[in-house]
Amino acid sequence: MDFYFSRFEHRRPPEPLTTPRWVMMTWQVLAVAALILGANYIYWRWTASLNTDALWYAIPLVLAETLAWIGTVLFTINLWKEQDPPQSPPPGEINECLSPEEAVEPRPVKVDLFIATYSEDTELVRLSIRDALKMTYPFPIDYRIHVLDDGRRPEMKAVCEEEGVNYITRQTNIGFKAGNLRNGLEQTDGDFIVICDADTRVFPTLLSHTLGYFRDPDVAWVQTPQWFFDLPEGENLSRWGQRKAGKVGYGLGWLIQKCVGPVSIGRDPFFNDPRMFYDVILRRRNWANAAFCCGAASIHRREAVMQAALRSYVWSVEEEIHRHTRDIRDEETRDALQNAMRPHVAFDTELTPYKFHVSEDIYTSVLLHGDAARRWRSVMHPRVESKMLSPQDMLTWMIQRFKYAAGSLDILFHDNIFSRRRFRLSLPQTLMYATTFWSYMACVWNTVFLISPIIYLFTGIPPVSAWSTPFYLHFLPFFIFSELAFMFGTWGISAWDGRASYLSFFSMNLRALNTVLRGEQIKFHVTPKERQTGRFLYLVKPQIAIVVLTLAGLIWGGIQVARGQVDDPSGYVINIFWGGVNIAAMLPLIFAAMWTPAEEDEVPNEDT
Repeated sequence: MDFYFSRFEHRRPPEPLTTPRWVMMTWQVLAVAALILGANYIYWRWTASLNTDALWYAIPLVLAETLAWIGTVLFTINLWKEQDPPQSPPPGEINECLSPEEAVEPRPVKVDLFIATYSEDTELVRLSIRDALKMTYPFPIDYRIHVLDDGRRPEMKAVCEEEGVNYITRQTNIGFKAGNLRNGLEQTDGDFIVICDADTRVFPTLLSHTLGYFRDPDVAWVQTPQWFFDLPEGENLSRWGQRKAGKVGYGLGWLIQKCVGPVSIGRDPFFNDPRMFYDVILRRRNWANAAFCCGAASIHRREAVMQAALRSYVWSVEEEIHRHTRDIRDEETRDALQNAMRPHVAFDTELTPYKFHVSEDIYTSVLLHGDAARRWRSVMHPRVESKMLSPQDMLTWMIQRFKYAAGSLDILFHDNIFSRRRFRLSLPQTLMYATTFWSYMACVWNTVFLISPIIYLFTGIPPVSAWSTPFYLHFLPFFIFSELAFMFGTWGISAWDGRASYLSFFSMNLRALNTVLRGEQIKFHVTPKERQTGRFLYLVKPQIAIVVLTLAGLIWGGIQVARGQVDDPSGYVINIFWGGVNIAAMLPLIFAAMWTPAEEDEVPNEDT
């Protein structure tokens, strides 16, 4: 069967980023300087710059700046240093992965590879099965592939029989993917579990490159980078113009590129390239033992998952009993009631190795990292060991990103993960997880940053006492050092896409935040693996509104300056830059809503 991605099968993943030592040292020096200058700027903003005649405008903006600076502090800690754990040779038998106290009779390592599926094309799953069957290992190994089908499809079972792999299903869909994984755990006995989605196509080297980390008996899981091999590489602007408007379009494209440099149309329209996240953000959490699991393409130690699940189960039972008996003052009566309740509560409480949650992967990571009785470790392996499919339309992309945001925010507000009563995270781990949750909260202050220049351009009311020399002396050093710092901090990867998406996601993350605060249940939508047809401009109405209002404000402000009705034109200059950045951040998402992949015969040669 021919898929749209068949023509991309020849692609190979990028090598892991290597950051020179001098680059890392430069980053650290610049980052410290930027934070100090930022603290000085924030102090000045609160104490000497507020427009007291418009505190309704000035206070929200300076508060947003303060919260954003706190986010910069957290992000700096996240990116502080790169410290990959040493990659050990693969174990020859199971005792090489156990402590001396846990030693058993020597035997080969047992590995279960789970392919979780629900409604995906069975032929797509077949490709994942066939790639999993190509696994190589330098020693004898008990390696088994299991397709966990929550769709209960006869055709999926038939594919498994044809390919010679195990088919596992169940009568209900309780817990969705997490419940599906639990069902798989109950019917297998491997020492290690490889979790794959329906479209996760593992490379033959996966086990030989990752099982060595488990020589440390405290390593609970290893996450490998996700690589979307089907990302559009774009089409040169001149060739795109030629297809759309002939020689005139080609000429315009050529002229534009002569002025601004090479331009590609349709290159990764949905910001799917995960290198910034895996190769920089998550990888640099290794030093803090805080790299969390991201589901697909991860390898888990069964003992760790089950041990943490049992402790969580006991805690949940005791917490439920405590909740119903804490108001009883008589100790003897309270103890008697608790003992009577315990077997019933234990029976009604689910044992969930993977939390029944839309973000079961990060929740399980917190559970394992916060296990005070056994300090489990995690590893972010730097090398790509599988390939996956990316969202191919705005609707699919929104479904996926909404799940990430809403699931993370639901954990933050409803599970109290920073409580020392249940989770015993170390200080570095706490800061790393705080960085993740803080980034989703940023939609609040990002909205302020998007609206503020519009207010100024239409009203002429400044949020500062004056756009004067003190403003530039405090703001520009902070801004320049921040830009330089993060250029070195993300060396080898363009940071603009990350910044643009961080700003333009504001409306979706606000919706996720609203959903969680209202107590609505986060739905377990399956991310479609095929392109959804249609145009999706209705999904980016807030981004369109920001662009239109900012442009209108710039025009209106320009008219006022031309008429001489603006006392301080420098404020208008600053807001031209500010509004321009906001527009530039919104436009890629708007264009993505209109993007459609080129027909196969229209796809340009990627080597040209």
